Amino acid sequence: MTSAAPRAELFVHTHDGVGESPVWSVHDQRLWWSDIEGQRIHALNWSDREVRTWSVSEQTGCIGLHAGGGLIAGMSTGIFHLQLAADGSVKAQSLHEARHAQDNMRFNDGRVDRAGRFWSTTMVRNMGLAAPEGHLYLTTGADGTRDVLGGFITPNGTAFSPDGRIMYISDSHPSVQKVWALDVAADGSLSGRRLFIDMNDYPGRPDGAAVDEDGCYWICGNDAGLVHRFTPEGRLDRSIQVPVDKPAMCAFAGPRLDTLVITSIRPPQPPAGQEALAGAVFAVVPGVKGLPEVPYRG
Repeated sequence: MTSAAPRAELFVHTHDGVGESPVWSVHDQRLWWSDIEGQRIHALNWSDREVRTWSVSEQTGCIGLHAGGGLIAGMSTGIFHLQLAADGSVKAQSLHEARHAQDNMRFNDGRVDRAGRFWSTTMVRNMGLAAPEGHLYLTTGADGTRDVLGGFITPNGTAFSPDGRIMYISDSHPSVQKVWALDVAADGSLSGRRLFIDMNDYPGRPDGAAVDEDGCYWICGNDAGLVHRFTPEGRLDRSIQVPVDKPAMCAFAGPRLDTLVITSIRPPQPPAGQEALAGAVFAVVPGVKGLPEVPYRG
């Protein structure tokens, strides 16, 4: 590490089983995120910290903003356009029905890229099986959804460089723990896959990620209670402490996009001293800003 960083503090607590996929909406000044295990989606109004929660019919691994309103979501059985009403109801329109390689799979990490396309990944729920059946999918309005890349056990860490030309993706399974970079063509095709970070050299498994305006890559170090910032060259710049062992995913939020928010996981038996905080959302002002989220334009 080359510079000191402040510690993340409790921001809001919704007692999530697996808090995931935080997304900041510039349009309505709200932070959205999902609780995979609880089958819930939350929205926090930034001005008064009020949280609204919707129950959904399936586990939701990843979400993104949708240009037609609501969210695009990778769930258990496919990709959906979700419209979440003020009365608590949810309208779900199927965009792609998943054809999983085996039973007991769901969508996991995902993100909308700079061109308004939705990238999402799948995994076998039981990580103990170490089954390399996870895939990366690309959803566009013109071409529907196509299978882009396979062979993942627990795909994670999806993020894009500020110009959208580089995609980052990780496999957070304990037997892998690597982050790769790939070149993204204008049509969404990928090439030049290369190792970006070997997380076996750093504390924590590579979970959810974000990219800041400098092009640096922020990755949650799951099991280590850390969020790491790596330069575009793959050099560790700093690490931020989180007061729980399992930070899950981070995103830049707030009116100035200068607050890093971090969701977390509540394991069945949280470590001693973390029972009251595991599953909460944490926040820190790291001294750099993020980039506005682009809505899915399908």
